[in-house]
Amino acid sequence: MDRFIYADNAATTRLLPQVLNKMMPYLTEQYGNPSSLYSFGQTARQAVDEARDTVAEYLNCRSDEVFFTSGGSEADNWAIRMAAHAMAKKGKKHIISTAFEHHAVLHTLKALKKQGFEITLLPVYENGIVQIDDLKQAIRPDTALVTVMFANNEIGTIQPISEIGAVCREKGVFFHTDAVQAVGHIPVDFAGLNIDMLSLAAHKFHGPKGVGALIIRKGLRFANLIEGGAQEKGRRAGTENTAGIVGLAEALKLACLDMEKATPPMIAKRDRLISGLLGSVERSRLNGDPIKRLPGNVNISFEGIEGESLLLLLDFKGVCASSGSACTSGSLDPSHVLLSIGLPHAIAHGSLRLSLSQDITDEDIDTLLEVIPPIINRLRDISPLWEKILKNEKYE
Repeated sequence: MDRFIYADNAATTRLLPQVLNKMMPYLTEQYGNPSSLYSFGQTARQAVDEARDTVAEYLNCRSDEVFFTSGGSEADNWAIRMAAHAMAKKGKKHIISTAFEHHAVLHTLKALKKQGFEITLLPVYENGIVQIDDLKQAIRPDTALVTVMFANNEIGTIQPISEIGAVCREKGVFFHTDAVQAVGHIPVDFAGLNIDMLSLAAHKFHGPKGVGALIIRKGLRFANLIEGGAQEKGRRAGTENTAGIVGLAEALKLACLDMEKATPPMIAKRDRLISGLLGSVERSRLNGDPIKRLPGNVNISFEGIEGESLLLLLDFKGVCASSGSACTSGSLDPSHVLLSIGLPHAIAHGSLRLSLSQDITDEDIDTLLEVIPPIINRLRDISPLWEKILKNEKYE
């Protein structure tokens, strides 16, 4: 293989050269502090303000609703904790989420549960999609918050965000969505979807790592995240990451401007890869809805193998992939996302996530279809588990 194939874009993406070029002045000669009153610092202030306006323009929110953070996990933590504690003062300590949220959400909810909050995790069923009737039945008079991710980071399913937001608005319940995997890949309309808080991270759409944002609907007055200076309207103190913020805005603009043109060929490559793998490997299955999924997401389980072994052998072939979330890649436990859609442990262990970008060519898809099936067959040949499967013996 002449070059490696990077198919783990759900974990992180390549920083685009044009984004880096936009950032460079603020990493070199324009290094002023945006909070300084002199003109050198105000040049940086203008760059931050313009970036905020850009985010607002492409996500259909107000500029004063955009608060920059260090990334998606911080934004998730901030949104959930501040809403929970604000509503607890009113006697509302019930939070609704789903069983397959990112760990930034699930671990925050776990911490809140220890503080006396009651957590309800909605099922997502085999197709990985929340049912609106389940949400309606789960909402109670003491429900403080609903937090449901826009698109799942492992199986790529896109949730009915507009309907969820409408239910929450009707019931007077705050609605937060982790849109880290959605922003820059599918249209996101903050104002039009009845969302109260939305999290995003730049490195998921070809921006820099270490910068994200939380959009908070105008009028919501919750606790500050970091006390100190007056940055981010006093709600998140600390000197702004000017270069990162500029990079986030530029990457978002480029992604949104190119989305309509880039999406159809991405979906075509995704579907060709899915059909090719399912057609060439027996006892394989697609995880998540085949239609309501992110344009570049492929997640397939192969019975009788271990995902970790598959990833190592793919690495030898120059293919970068994953078996689940990058945040849990060091764990040997099966994906909680796959378990939540009903997969047995043994099958969940043998899953492969391939997340594409525009850098993936048709030739790359051909290569993936060429190298993956033989690796799976090789692993099955040495697997006692596969032998039991062939004999129809119980293996779990």
